[in-house]
Amino acid sequence: MSDFLTTTEVAAAASVVRNYTNKQPTIGLILGSGLSSLADAVSEPDIIHSNDIPHWPVSTVAGHQGRLIIGTLEGKTVFVLQGRSHFYEGLAINRITLPVRVMHALGVRTLIVTNAAGGINAQYAPGDLMLIKDHINFLGMAGNNPLRGPNDDSVGARFPDMTEPYDSGLRHLAHQIAAENGFSLQEGVYAYVAGPSYETPAELRFLRMVGADAVGMSTVPSVVVARHAGIRILGVSTITNMAVPDPAPGTKLTHDEVLETGMRVIPKLTALLHGMVRQL
Repeated sequence: MSDFLTTTEVAAAASVVRNYTNKQPTIGLILGSGLSSLADAVSEPDIIHSNDIPHWPVSTVAGHQGRLIIGTLEGKTVFVLQGRSHFYEGLAINRITLPVRVMHALGVRTLIVTNAAGGINAQYAPGDLMLIKDHINFLGMAGNNPLRGPNDDSVGARFPDMTEPYDSGLRHLAHQIAAENGFSLQEGVYAYVAGPSYETPAELRFLRMVGADAVGMSTVPSVVVARHAGIRILGVSTITNMAVPDPAPGTKLTHDEVLETGMRVIPKLTALLHGMVRQL
């Protein structure tokens, strides 16, 4: 199997998904660690298991169920990806973005991506929600860009603009919805790293120095591919822990802590996502 995702493979995966549903989604949601239960709010769902779709990247990570759910949320038809795959699981960077290509093929033109992230900005606290206003794509800058390889000009330009990867209008709307629901949102820069090991104190000091407010191991490849296809994006990070550059002796971070904080923030995130979908 080639590292490069082909248009034939995208078409094959999209065709199988169409066989499971006659709905026409226009809004996509990608749910990160600990957030999969948000998919329960989708009514009249058509549920597709990723194992049943050819070429689909199957997640092996706790908290990522690996299901596609197409149904109705706030009167809109949505395509929910319940769990995602990651570069650190051993897949080529192009292949973990197949779900976004399939979303686009099915008609999705607005994408909301969520993730769990470590807070680098000292003004943040676990449980905060951070709108992503920009990102630092360390893997892409080092050569692992999901657009590497042959380009499909019918989908997007060879050299897509990334001046505003995260839509400012969607971020403005998100702030309004949060205020209406009695909470506020942080806004910052997300640093994308490969993982799966968490960052060392020296790496965190570097990330803080170059302007990162939060760090995580997902989202950015999907965003790059979505922007290539002309999809509008809202990115939301749950700050599940503080990534402290100078930790106290004996400090340890576990994935269970990430999942636990993700569960606590679900009411706020649910209100935000419902409000966004309602007004799109």
